Amino acid sequence: MFQGLQFEPVKLPQSSVALRAEVRAFVEGELAADYLRNSDFNAGESAEFSQRLGQQGWIGMTWPKQYGGAERSFLDRYVVTEELLAAGAPVGAHWIADRQSGGQLLKFGTEAQRLEYLPRIVRGECYFSIGMSEPDTGSDLASVRTNGVKVDGGWLLNGSKIWSSGAHMNHYMIALVRTEPQSTNRHAGLSQFIVDLHDPNVTVKGILNLAGDSDFNHVFFDDVFVPDASVIGTPGNGWEQVVSELGYERSGPERFLSAFRVLVEFIREVGDNPNAAQLALIGRLLANLVTLRRMSISVAGMLEAGKTPITEAALIKDLGNTYERLVPELIRVLAPAKTSQRFQNTLHQCILHAPSFTLRGGTREILRGVIARGLGLR
Repeated sequence: MFQGLQFEPVKLPQSSVALRAEVRAFVEGELAADYLRNSDFNAGESAEFSQRLGQQGWIGMTWPKQYGGAERSFLDRYVVTEELLAAGAPVGAHWIADRQSGGQLLKFGTEAQRLEYLPRIVRGECYFSIGMSEPDTGSDLASVRTNGVKVDGGWLLNGSKIWSSGAHMNHYMIALVRTEPQSTNRHAGLSQFIVDLHDPNVTVKGILNLAGDSDFNHVFFDDVFVPDASVIGTPGNGWEQVVSELGYERSGPERFLSAFRVLVEFIREVGDNPNAAQLALIGRLLANLVTLRRMSISVAGMLEAGKTPITEAALIKDLGNTYERLVPELIRVLAPAKTSQRFQNTLHQCILHAPSFTLRGGTREILRGVIARGLGLR
């Protein structure tokens, strides 16, 4: 049966409008006048910057005050996220912990886990990686082969995870692990664990990208002991947890703003006299951007209402990734013959990083499968 999508219009409240001005002033004061990074959340990290954001109350914004959070709305958080990305702020260190790991602990973790990790995340001092994807399995999470065997006082983990952003610098990983033999129900028997990335039996190897960076990593577990206290929720409940988590990962402005800085610099380059083709391209890209933004804000409104917009989040990521891959390619063709070094650096860095945009949070094929199921088409 066909089920419609829910993208109700959401208007940002006045508190969020005021907060936007506050964030802009903070960013201008923190970053040098000649600071230039792309608007990709993986473009840079700074523990010091993360800690200063924590002091402002802009990490864990929606979380309860008892864990250090500010109990602000998802719409306020959306504004902070949008402004930090637009400025290219070095947010990579705390990004995953703030966006989804903390939310997972709030929803499924034990009270001891919340008290242990959330206040440190809020202060910008504790960083997490995602441990879902594995080699040779693509985005089929149900086929994970990393296994956990029950031993006295905990579990022994063996296997590996891939495409783990920031694992070379982060403190922990939430890893999806098979803890029961696979059955006809492929989603059963999966559990999530908090793994210490500094454990001597954990090996982190960087994956070099076209830009010469290695923010993605391949992480190996060789008889890694994880205590029972580090199991998230109940063993065997991992699939429900992962599905819930992906709603946070797929719907935010980072899914269509990765190339935003290229568009900004292109508009600056053409100035007040763009030719017809350049003008048409700017109109096209801005129209797409505004549409994606309205959809993303709508999802923030759903999260605020306690909903789990899985299908809508997948659609935003699919459309957003297509958009942010197109931006540098189309602008490259219509850029003026002579451009500034600032524009060239921005464009070149975006082109080199663009192949990773469609890997993060699920490939296009997986996303379209999620959308089809959500719409009752399969």
